[in-house]
Amino acid sequence: MAKLKAAYESLGFARVKTLLNSGNVVFETTEKNRGKLAKTIEAAVEKEFGFRPVIALRTAAELGKIIKKNPFSDMAKDDPSHLLVMALAEKPKAGAKANLARVYPGPEEVEIKGENVYVTYPNGIGKSRLTNALLEKHIGIGTARNWNTLTKLLALTEQVEDG
Repeated sequence: MAKLKAAYESLGFARVKTLLNSGNVVFETTEKNRGKLAKTIEAAVEKEFGFRPVIALRTAAELGKIIKKNPFSDMAKDDPSHLLVMALAEKPKAGAKANLARVYPGPEEVEIKGENVYVTYPNGIGKSRLTNALLEKHIGIGTARNWNTLTKLLALTEQVEDG
């Protein structure tokens, strides 16, 4: 994570912080063009680490809304490690939820809110046939984090904002 932090700092971002070994980075920038920003970060990661990830950016305010708009609040309280939010890099594919439901009936529940996908894994993620690859094929490309990681990430953004 130290090398990842250094890569972000080399791009001129301020107050760069990483979260555990999750690949999540919190930073400040004056760049307003999210697409340009994502491409810049993707290129820097590729140069430093030899692979090009898809970067899904969210502001601190957006993270707060993701948490507030959670359609599975009981699971967030009772079983947060089995609740994931997938941050999509772009808007979801048209008819995404219906298309996924046709090929995969559950038992997981999926809710799409804007460019974020909430997924419950009541029987565990490792045992599920609802894989990230299946989600990406039917909904869109993104990165998923469990509820515990997401709330820690929001707390980290608040630390960065507070100085």
